[in-house]
Amino acid sequence: MSKEKVILAYSGGLDTSVAIQWLKEEKNVDVIALAIDVGQERQDLEVVRQKALGIGAVESIVKDVREEYVEEFIAKALKANALYENKYPLVSAMSRPIIVKHLVEEAHRHQAKYIAHGCTGKGNDQVRFEVGIAALDPDIEIMAPVREWDLHTREQEMEYAEARGIPVPTTKKSPYSIDDNLWGRAIECGVLEDPWVEPPADIYTLTADARGHQCDDPEYVELSFEQGIPVALNGEIMSFHEVINCMNELAGKHGFGRIDMIENRLIGVKSREIYEVPGALTLITAHKALEDLCLERDLLHYKLQIEQKWSELVYNGMWYSPLKEALDGFIESTQQLVTGDVRLRFFKGSCVTVGRRSPYSLYDYNLATYDESDSFDHKAAKGFIDLHGLPTKVWARQRRKVGKEGEV
Repeated sequence: MSKEKVILAYSGGLDTSVAIQWLKEEKNVDVIALAIDVGQERQDLEVVRQKALGIGAVESIVKDVREEYVEEFIAKALKANALYENKYPLVSAMSRPIIVKHLVEEAHRHQAKYIAHGCTGKGNDQVRFEVGIAALDPDIEIMAPVREWDLHTREQEMEYAEARGIPVPTTKKSPYSIDDNLWGRAIECGVLEDPWVEPPADIYTLTADARGHQCDDPEYVELSFEQGIPVALNGEIMSFHEVINCMNELAGKHGFGRIDMIENRLIGVKSREIYEVPGALTLITAHKALEDLCLERDLLHYKLQIEQKWSELVYNGMWYSPLKEALDGFIESTQQLVTGDVRLRFFKGSCVTVGRRSPYSLYDYNLATYDESDSFDHKAAKGFIDLHGLPTKVWARQRRKVGKEGEV
């Protein structure tokens, strides 16, 4: 009698490597490992594929989805200026929905009853995987080995792996948990769990130390956008994917893009998180600057509220929710005229907007200037102030009747 099949979201790291053997031993299932290429910098995914087979997977699949990730997922995040808690560009949260999509596709293709992931019981990713899977196919059953097994520490997992000859990249001397993709890197665990400890220099790979002397002069770059998406760098036409790669390298060279934050996880735990996001932060900075020029005031202000809600939904694993889909439609409609150029200056860990222009600019020099070309009707201001302040003036008169004139 054939065994049931489980599609395992496989990264090649400690948890999912141990999970292959654990699923075989404890659940008596055939494991099909699925590794998704979303631009991981540190992995040879063919090695990862072979590693899964060596541990005991009956099949090991690698899918390169980088272009789809950029065009269908990151593009939406950039248009939304997505920053969870106004800081974090959703590195891990952005890659989970596309991984989920392909997990479900492979489960259907292999007629697998289960999908498994390597998420812990107190992280955000378990929610992102399981809610996303349920949204795409509510009948697929979930296996979550890390929530079930008796390996309560990473040291115990490493001992389990060593006892069974499972090769893992994590050692007791370097216990960091790293998740990365085209949009950046997330680093956790080890000494980083103490929020008072300064992150060791060796955790960073995308960004140089801004205190160094490798870049003593500022560098200027020009990003060109069409309908909210970058299409050229310094006048050279590029794909969005190429722009991301170039900005990761350029901004990282100048030490821009490090985030050290206390983050509020969905399940209620505060965690200390370190991120390297040079390309993501640069592009969001430039995109915001262009929107300032091209979006009407009320639309711009309202979009700021939508951006925060959009970021929360994605962070909380609701990429495939009806509200997120509806907000996508609103955000997309705002980008029709977000076309133009933004000039940025990088220097010693900073990225500053120093210029912006657009054929759809709402900036009118003759209205904004204070010189002789000023076309603004200053006399109209008096009537505007009278009408704008009228409700407050009426309210103030009523306050007099109760003896509270002038009180705040």
